[in-house]
Amino acid sequence: MFKAILRRPLLPLLALPLLLVSVPLPAQTGAGPYSVDGRSFGRLQEAVDAIGDGEGTITVSPGYHRDCAVQTAGRIAFVAAEPGRAIFDGVTCEGKATLVLRGNGARVDGIVFQNLRVPDGNGAGIRLERSDLEIVNSMFRNSEEGILTGDDAAATLTITRSTFSRLGRCDRGLSCAHSVYTGAYGRVIVTNTRFEKGSGGHYLKTRSPQVEISNNSFDDTQGKTTNYLIDLPAGSVGRVTNNLMIQGRNKENYGALIAVAAEARDNPSRGLVITGNRASVPQDMGRKTIFVADWSGEPLAIGPNELGPGLTRFEKIAN
Repeated sequence: MFKAILRRPLLPLLALPLLLVSVPLPAQTGAGPYSVDGRSFGRLQEAVDAIGDGEGTITVSPGYHRDCAVQTAGRIAFVAAEPGRAIFDGVTCEGKATLVLRGNGARVDGIVFQNLRVPDGNGAGIRLERSDLEIVNSMFRNSEEGILTGDDAAATLTITRSTFSRLGRCDRGLSCAHSVYTGAYGRVIVTNTRFEKGSGGHYLKTRSPQVEISNNSFDDTQGKTTNYLIDLPAGSVGRVTNNLMIQGRNKENYGALIAVAAEARDNPSRGLVITGNRASVPQDMGRKTIFVADWSGEPLAIGPNELGPGLTRFEKIAN
């Protein structure tokens, strides 16, 4: 069955993030690399400040940009002029992330974030502190964390058609970092997105009480010292559907692919739908792996899922 899973066509979404892999141009040296309504700016923060508490779009030119910004007001769209060729490389603000977002809402479209590290081990492409955020057709790679959020019960984080690669860490005696880690956000939606080659921690960890995790690829075959593919540590309701999930060999924690309420029961989990997924684990490893490990004690709605050899469908675990 494992070979059959690999032979089956991957989800159509998997081709989309690959469009981001292109040869970047040098950062522009004439007019500033950021524009708002035809005005050019040399620094990203200047462009953010120009929008202020209004609403606007910052167009980012192709190239490598060693820059960052903090949004404290307004609604801003950060949009690559050419998707996949506007690359923010190695610079963070406030010791947090390339984009620190605490305005009234934001959108990120077609941008690459890479090589981000900070002293506390949580260097991210985006630190989302409040309000709605939509991320589309973007890439996060080679960093401690892709996205890290605070808590905002009234807000929604939406990620679609994006890639998270070579992210996460659990070392130096610091709290672990993950490819995506959200606090208690009101709703988290992740669709048509690829997670791969993790370097520690979990691929998708969210404390949101409501999730929609659908039509994604979690490819851990080249991961190193990774943990769960999906971690809902405080419990959650919603849907985990139609995902491709492949666990690799180099694991720090191989116990489960999906974990529900492993740390707390802050959110209800009754009726959480987990169905239509395809999952596999390496053969001849001599270890037990559970597809869904549940600490919530509540009835989950686990429907048909295509599981490879060596996977235990479900296990209820006492806290």
